[in-house]
Amino acid sequence: MTESVRRDGYPSTSPGGSVDASPEQRMPEWDASHTTGGGVDVAEAEPMGVDPADLADEDLIREIHSLHRTRLDTLRHATDAALANHLRRTAELETEYLTRYPGREVDPGRLRDL
Repeated sequence: MTESVRRDGYPSTSPGGSVDASPEQRMPEWDASHTTGGGVDVAEAEPMGVDPADLADEDLIREIHSLHRTRLDTLRHATDAALANHLRRTAELETEYLTRYPGREVDPGRLRDL
């Protein structure tokens, strides 16, 4: 995107990289006051949610569905802390899913022709 089009308050470049990066890639730019709301280090913050490894398969899928269903609303309207938590939880649950199903079936219709 060009700077003339952006209206989000981010500069065109930052020490952590391009602003055109995804929120996940911009996460290191957020200091603890944005991600925890109280200046507490993110690593020290209380973990939220059940450990994905402790979830039954059905519960894991249900949690992933819930996160994906709320993704756009969280991205567009949630606080930085809520978005950071959403990104963290999504990564945890999806990593657990990929650990359980490393040979998941890939739909040939989703492949691009090169």
